[in-house]
Amino acid sequence: MAGSRASGICSTYPGKSLNMTKTIFDLHSPHPEPSTFVAFAENHLDRQSEHRADDCVEKALKHPGAHFLAFSGAKLIVKHDEKIIDPLFAPYELAGLEPTIDEAILLGFLPNGEPRLAVPSGLTEETVPEPFKIADARMLYRQQMLPEDLLGQFAQGSSLITWNASNRFCGRCGGPMDGAAGGYRRICTACGHMVFPRTDPVVIMLTVDVERDLCLLGRSPHFAPGMYSCLAGFVEPGETIENAVRRETHEESGIRIGRVRYHASQPWPLPHSLMIGCYAEARSTVIKRDEQELEDVRWFTRAETEAMLERSTGVANTPDEHIPPPKGAIAHQLMRDWLAWPERS
Repeated sequence: MAGSRASGICSTYPGKSLNMTKTIFDLHSPHPEPSTFVAFAENHLDRQSEHRADDCVEKALKHPGAHFLAFSGAKLIVKHDEKIIDPLFAPYELAGLEPTIDEAILLGFLPNGEPRLAVPSGLTEETVPEPFKIADARMLYRQQMLPEDLLGQFAQGSSLITWNASNRFCGRCGGPMDGAAGGYRRICTACGHMVFPRTDPVVIMLTVDVERDLCLLGRSPHFAPGMYSCLAGFVEPGETIENAVRRETHEESGIRIGRVRYHASQPWPLPHSLMIGCYAEARSTVIKRDEQELEDVRWFTRAETEAMLERSTGVANTPDEHIPPPKGAIAHQLMRDWLAWPERS
């Protein structure tokens, strides 16, 4: 049985002989991982999730090297002038930000042991004073306002700030909930019910017609003019990633899907999703667009996709010109990595 199973695995990769010294991690596993090239993915903090005691924030606040990311809702407050954008605040710098320190969240620790925390602020875009500025997730990564590591810390903090703010009352009895475990748990003060941070899985897929060497892209009404991207949708309860890819693709485009291959993932703090990037094998060609969801769906050649990716301005210059999702978006990476594969001969 073991031998037949191993042979079955190898038959998926034509031209490769069975090598018992290899492991499952050697079979077409790209390195570096494609997920390292998307926005919000890099985060070097040691989260120390197994040590999140209820007093961990209190202890972190006493550390002389503690620094904060401050949030207005899900948006980040930064110190901003013509030359420098700085999202980190020492405790003494928080005074003008109207922080709610008792709702601070411990994100983790730098290699030198300095803690990083997230804290909600009472400031809004209307009340924020100079030299501060409020920036949302799209602005931060599209304008490359932060180093990748800080962008990942923002994603972690933004998702947790939003989740805590959305769970102030118990879903069972309606009683008030208090934060615990450094912001990673909330407990009802009336009935003791506990809730934990949620992450919503979303499949995003580049459907490929292998025979014709085409990829399927669509555009939503809220996209920038001329932008086309991969199809996407939430994974439903009781559904595998593969079946979610097949269902969403068929619902939005009418295309039937065969094989599905996972490629990369991306944390998406809008507000707390995980984008699961896949390639999907088209088993039909005729498009039947979901007119409620999409303005257009069409097949693109390699040449068209490559020309699209070369337009890095994010602006379509003519009504007929197509542009890709921004660099840093997993859809952009799926398109770029498809082009890196050899054409079908």
